[in-house]
Amino acid sequence: MKRREFIALLGCWAATWPIAARAQQSDRMRRIAVLMLNAEDDQEGQARVAAFRQGLQALGWTEGKNLRIDWYWTAGDVERIRSDVRELAAHPPDIIVANGRPILSEAVQVIHSIPIVFVLVNDPVGEGFISSLARPGGNVTGFTFFEYTMFGKSLELLKKVAPAVRRVGLMSYGPETSDLFWRSASYVDRILKGANPAELPAQAPAKFEFAINLKTAMTLGLTVPPTAIALADEVIE
Repeated sequence: MKRREFIALLGCWAATWPIAARAQQSDRMRRIAVLMLNAEDDQEGQARVAAFRQGLQALGWTEGKNLRIDWYWTAGDVERIRSDVRELAAHPPDIIVANGRPILSEAVQVIHSIPIVFVLVNDPVGEGFISSLARPGGNVTGFTFFEYTMFGKSLELLKKVAPAVRRVGLMSYGPETSDLFWRSASYVDRILKGANPAELPAQAPAKFEFAINLKTAMTLGLTVPPTAIALADEVIE
């Protein structure tokens, strides 16, 4: 082969190599670890898991084909959380999903290089987990749980039902937790495809639920006006 032909062939190979490399990378099995604050038999926890799986499937990730998920059900046990975190530090996955403040708090003390996506964590900036919501920095980003401004919204709704009430035990207004797990799949997807968690903004809840317990209202001798019931996502009778 002549020198000119060899250089041309080498150029063609170099041009196609990144495409082949990316294809090979996307085809290989990726591993993520999900640390849940719930017990495994908890109904709410299973709903969150289902939403997370649906989010991943919608983005082309299939368990057993190109993705392996290791589930850690801690039931809020601090010692168990610490043990699981130590195990993951010794056998690192591609990404860790940390559900809740207790898990994230333990994880950031031990794990500094594995990307961590947190879900349902209050005030991650104030807690020192990330530098800012816009630019988290480090290896941690994710989805916050409760915006403190929602307390005002909750009281506003309560005043519609019982203007004279001084204690709250009756209605709830807050983020839909399954939606946050579904959305967190998008960050897992982006990080697996090369995104830097330090540059992915931490996100606040986008979907909220308003529930009214009519049984409690009746016990308290309150009549919930139809206008408030019409606003509710769930009415408990």
